[in-house]
Amino acid sequence: MAASDTQFDVIVVGAGVMGSSTAYHLAKTGNRVLLLEQFDFLHHRGSSHGESRTIRATYPEDYYHDLVMESYELWRMAEAEIGFKVYYPAEQLDIGPSNSESLTAVVDTCLKHSIPHLVLDRGELMEKYSGRVEIPANWVAVCSKYGGVIKPTKAVSMFQTLAYKNGTVLKDNAEVVEIKRDESNGRIVVSTANGESFHGKKCVVTVGAWSKKLVKLVGGIELPILPLEVSVSYWRIKEGFEAEYAIEGGFPTMASYGKPYVYGTPSLEFPGLIKVAIHAGYSCNPDKRSWGREGRLPIVALKEWIDEKFGGRVDSSRPVSSQLCMYSMTPDEDFVIDFLGGEFEKDVVIGGGFSGHGFKMSPAIGRILAELALKGAAEGVELKYFKLARFEENPKGNVKSFADQVKLHQND
Repeated sequence: MAASDTQFDVIVVGAGVMGSSTAYHLAKTGNRVLLLEQFDFLHHRGSSHGESRTIRATYPEDYYHDLVMESYELWRMAEAEIGFKVYYPAEQLDIGPSNSESLTAVVDTCLKHSIPHLVLDRGELMEKYSGRVEIPANWVAVCSKYGGVIKPTKAVSMFQTLAYKNGTVLKDNAEVVEIKRDESNGRIVVSTANGESFHGKKCVVTVGAWSKKLVKLVGGIELPILPLEVSVSYWRIKEGFEAEYAIEGGFPTMASYGKPYVYGTPSLEFPGLIKVAIHAGYSCNPDKRSWGREGRLPIVALKEWIDEKFGGRVDSSRPVSSQLCMYSMTPDEDFVIDFLGGEFEKDVVIGGGFSGHGFKMSPAIGRILAELALKGAAEGVELKYFKLARFEENPKGNVKSFADQVKLHQND
């Protein structure tokens, strides 16, 4: 291997959506970039595969607003560059008990950032969606135009293709086993399990559910990121109602703040099926997964939710299809976007804890990680909520202003 094949400005470790987006942004600046992936590109062992992810601006935590709104624009820009769609617009519908502090915080976020929205009671919601969605009398609904569906595997492929077109070197089946500083020249040396070594001025680590394992190995830091195995379910829409729950028919993406926390997307990827799932999972070793514990999730509660909210128009007897995915969650369910520090100072950047709700913001997060690597700072964003130091001050991380924040960690 020639020396020129091992020398880079920035090495990105992990080619899920965050790493691929980061490589794309780095490559557009003219830097020489290497993107490493431990498995095959577009594999199904992590958090960045599948048919759909939701995008929404209605967050209880208002500090996500700018990241989401920037990402809407960046999704469209990347689509224009690649020539195909990965983002499909839809309305967003948030529902929950009228005394839900999380849902109240969603409305506060809308008001603070002037997000157009409607707050509807049961009757008004029935009228808006022609009876397709029903809620109890003591629930309320928040409707916003800022919703939609992202095609995840297609999106990762888009970022990798654009990164490659801008000069990025892509290398899969290259598990990183060591990251160290070369004391002779100060560069970062990244070594793989197959014996290869690459040298970069900077390094960005975005390895999802493997973040805790790799960062512990590299920097001796115990990241509070928990890998979870989750199940996503698709349900059959009863005959005659298929068009009513399709994205073309104006059905929204959904989040339900009741218990359990339920989310869903309109029928899109599989005609006649609608995705409705519980935002929950089980802790696991990402290298030794059980590959399927969906039967242990509160499936009875999910069936009841479907019957109640869709008025019997969706068959709740059993899911037609279930798919497995990985989450990587922090105690406060906020991201980690920071420098590794220590001997690496600002030369190694960490991005992790994104699963469950980070995919939608990957274009903006990739831009931020790229700027942190190149400049040591990111423009136009407040990163204090995503610092590693927050766990030193409080092991639970950021203190939320709403008491009924959903907790999705379900341990054995």
